[in-house]
Amino acid sequence: MSDAMPPGSASLRVVRGADRLHAGSATPAGELVALSRDGDPIAFRLLVERYYPRMLRFAANMGLGKEDAEEAVQDALVRAHGALDRFDASAPFEPWLFRILANCCRTAHGRGRWWRRLRVEAPIERTPMRDTTGDAEWSEEIRRALDTLPREQREAFLLRHVEGMDYEAMMTVTGAGLSALKMRVKRACDALRAQLGALA
Repeated sequence: MSDAMPPGSASLRVVRGADRLHAGSATPAGELVALSRDGDPIAFRLLVERYYPRMLRFAANMGLGKEDAEEAVQDALVRAHGALDRFDASAPFEPWLFRILANCCRTAHGRGRWWRRLRVEAPIERTPMRDTTGDAEWSEEIRRALDTLPREQREAFLLRHVEGMDYEAMMTVTGAGLSALKMRVKRACDALRAQLGALA
């Protein structure tokens, strides 16, 4: 999703309350980060509202139960807020934020907490590729298939095909090189295709 401002909206309007929040919905992330660095609490709230649903989806799709996914996202947002002064304003914000989130998910995994939760608490959500309304069978099959992938392949697949990131952004999130990421995505796709069959 582009962060470009619509024509005629060169900057965030100086308004308050609900009007300010509405105006900020089209403001580039980089501008909101700059405002947050200057101590503007509404600007960071806008960043949270913009990214929270996708962050929660990513954490849940990584296998974390509901409570652990929410905790990982909250932890990531707290860490991101505390590290805003160290964020390179010339770089895209989204990959930087998701790198923090991915690290929080790995930490939760390392604690072993997610394996003690029923996996049914973390239903698969994804960017729609086809109409799957009411397709409970497909959702369950893809969830089970994703559960079998190694963590690195699962992470790469989700970033590429669910979050829609390009490989440059994925390199920022994971710290892995281009060839390694392409191989992880390919292996994940091959494994999922083999398991899902007609549902792929």
